[in-house]
Amino acid sequence: MKTYVTKPAEVERRWFVVDAEGQTLGRLAARIAAILRGKHKPIFSPSVDCGDYVIVINAEKIRVTGRRMEQKMYYRHSGYPGGLKAISLQDQLEKHPTRVIEAAVRGMLPKNALGRKMFKKLKVYAGPEHPHQAQQPTPLEL
Repeated sequence: MKTYVTKPAEVERRWFVVDAEGQTLGRLAARIAAILRGKHKPIFSPSVDCGDYVIVINAEKIRVTGRRMEQKMYYRHSGYPGGLKAISLQDQLEKHPTRVIEAAVRGMLPKNALGRKMFKKLKVYAGPEHPHQAQQPTPLEL
């Protein structure tokens, strides 16, 4: 029996649209990361980007459990002394709701060039509209 090796030219990419309304953040991000990596396909190979495109709509209506809205913090640093900025999940959802899902999914992808390439296939929108109708995305139930 021969071992099958996936080649990048053989990968067929599909488009999926996910409605994040009422979904739990971590569970949704885990499923999206698996689709971006291509783990749902029989031709999955860890060293080849064989995943599909994912469009997330209604990012502002995501759900979290417990007291995460007040307790979960997002940090960024300007690079200067005293330049650490912190923002809570609740404030982040009000100002930039797309960044919440992007940060959760990015943390579940590989931390290398391949992971950055996979992350570019994620499209997140705060509202119910998206500009990717021409790709005819398939609704994905999670």
